[in-house]
Amino acid sequence: MKLENYPPIALTIAGSDSGGGAGIQADLKAFSANEVYGASVITAITAQNTCKVSAVHEVPANIVGAQIEAVLTDLNVGAIKIGMLFSPEIIDVVAKSLKNTHIPIVLDPVMIAKSGDALLQNIAIERMIDRLFPLVDLLTPNLPEAAALLRVDEAKTIDEMQQQAEQLLSLGPKSILLKGGHGTTDVCTDLLLLKTGEMLQFSAPRINTKNTHGTGCTYSAAIAAQLAKGINLSDAVQYSHDYLHQAIKAADQLNIGSGHGPVHHFHAIWSAH
Repeated sequence: MKLENYPPIALTIAGSDSGGGAGIQADLKAFSANEVYGASVITAITAQNTCKVSAVHEVPANIVGAQIEAVLTDLNVGAIKIGMLFSPEIIDVVAKSLKNTHIPIVLDPVMIAKSGDALLQNIAIERMIDRLFPLVDLLTPNLPEAAALLRVDEAKTIDEMQQQAEQLLSLGPKSILLKGGHGTTDVCTDLLLLKTGEMLQFSAPRINTKNTHGTGCTYSAAIAAQLAKGINLSDAVQYSHDYLHQAIKAADQLNIGSGHGPVHHFHAIWSAH
């Protein structure tokens, strides 16, 4: 006998990382590690490893739209995570496809790879703000992404982070998770600004490792997975924050590539030690 709504389903709309550490691959690993079935819509194919992005091939916008339609007309999706979109055309088709959905949406505004390579065309930034921000339940920028979206300097203090989170909220998203992992202090602090105006802090000691490829993708995917289970947003962020911290903590157990290696998505399931 089939159990209704089991397992929970989450959908990722993002780019493919051939190295497996970020993008679609990281999202599906995070979904699985959080006990959620993952479906995917691929927006771009990257030739990528732990050192660099050497090529990007954009998937035609109509094929992106067809993927979304195929998934949403058949699968009972409980949450959607959006990552790399790359171009204005893809942003337009994603916005059109999701405009009337009531599914919780987490948007990770992927703009720059860990290697420093651009993953979003400059002309697409304003389009993303205009078309997608009003549709999303949670926007999850890191400090450089928030600064680029607002065209200001990166926040250096909690007060500056709070100001930027409030500015981002005014652009349309229902809530903002401003991630502090790119900061320089010994403690990483993320700020969650809810639509009610409530501000929550999530802090953890900074972990000394270069293996942080895919952290942003993994964090937002884990949140989407928890939302697909019906968990409320603040609890979903708390759980995902703890999950990511452990995944980074266990990252050095893996020996993947010679650059920025991936986090250990399945740290709770299998270990090198």
